Amino acid sequence: MINYSEEFANKVVIITGAGSGIGKETAQRMIDNGAKVALWDYNQETLDNIQNKLGKNSLSVNVDVSDEVSVKNAADKVRNNLGTPSILVNCAGVAGINASIEKTDPNEWRRVININLTGTFLCCREIIADMVNKGYGRIINIASVAGKEGNPNAAHYSASKSGVITFTRSLGKELAETGVLVNCITPAVIETEMLSQVSDEHKAYMVSKIPMGRMGQPNEVAALICWLSSQECSYSTAAAFDLSGGRSTY
Repeated sequence: MINYSEEFANKVVIITGAGSGIGKETAQRMIDNGAKVALWDYNQETLDNIQNKLGKNSLSVNVDVSDEVSVKNAADKVRNNLGTPSILVNCAGVAGINASIEKTDPNEWRRVININLTGTFLCCREIIADMVNKGYGRIINIASVAGKEGNPNAAHYSASKSGVITFTRSLGKELAETGVLVNCITPAVIETEMLSQVSDEHKAYMVSKIPMGRMGQPNEVAALICWLSSQECSYSTAAAFDLSGGRSTY
């Protein structure tokens, strides 16, 4: 494991969806390397559990990333308690209920889009000025290989993650000369708690598409997030980084 203690020491980091999975693993790594991490999550129980584990260098904030006021209030709490954020990791997301297009409830469509795509937009929109004013920042958005290829019976999820990819490209180009770099990761299926939302048939379909024949692990995603959050990542912005066990072909 790479030591980022000099890199992350006392940097203020916001991680959405920090109560579980990729967000939780990333928060642990960042805190182990000296960062001050704001844990954003919608589930208060998971927040309480991770706060007890991570301790004094973490701040738990109950937030609905799809709600503009909730995001603004959460960001103000971070500024007042930890300082100005230098790193934003957008992990918050939902898989949605698997269904064909004609059987997808429009309200379920809106819920998935609002959390996965609009939530990423709102969090970036709120934090950008802090980073631009400092002349430094790193934003990492978690998309999905489904956003490149589309998964059957998961159009809402696929569309939302495709949106995250193109949003990342747009924002990265907007900020390219500001010192703020914006990239996204496009994992294949990662073995996290979110898979409880997905049918066994859909999980089997996703794994069948992966040449390595297995799911990815949260620590494997967290390792890439940490590099993208570092100053070593200095010439990549508006990019999508695959982490798919060989599934992605472009």
